[in-house]
Amino acid sequence: MRSVIERYNKAKEENQPGNPTSEIKFWKREAAVLRQQLQNLQENHRQMMGEELTGLNIKDLQNLESQLEMSLRGVRMKKDQILMDEIQELTRQGNLIHQENVELYKKVNQIRLENMELYKKVYGTRDVNGTSKELFVTNGQSIEEDPHVAVHLQLSQPQQQNYETPTRATKLGRLQLH
Repeated sequence: MRSVIERYNKAKEENQPGNPTSEIKFWKREAAVLRQQLQNLQENHRQMMGEELTGLNIKDLQNLESQLEMSLRGVRMKKDQILMDEIQELTRQGNLIHQENVELYKKVNQIRLENMELYKKVYGTRDVNGTSKELFVTNGQSIEEDPHVAVHLQLSQPQQQNYETPTRATKLGRLQLH
């Protein structure tokens, strides 16, 4: 009984805060434990990378193989989830763009109908024989069309005008002739 009490008192002295020898012993033990953990992790990493496998038996190799397969399965699942999320986002964006295109198409058709009505009011709809015709003016030329034939319009970019000033201009008073 006496030896147990002596060991208790000795351990109590070593673990008291502020005792320099006990702190040094504690940190040495802690450093040794951390060093051992680091070595174990480095060895594990090398084995996972397929290095230093010579000391392993069949059972250890099978355990390593199953760990790698489980890790690979987790990586594949994560990759598949990311790809599925991207596909869903692209599909959503595609649907939004399609809806915008439908709305723009409706607006273009509405404008086309308004223009046709305006042309009818301005230029009339009857020819010399009294038959109903649509009259369109494009680029200063008139085109007559049968109202029962479908009209297909295509939007295009306006052509850029090149307005260059001639290098030499004749001056007459305040006017310049080009």
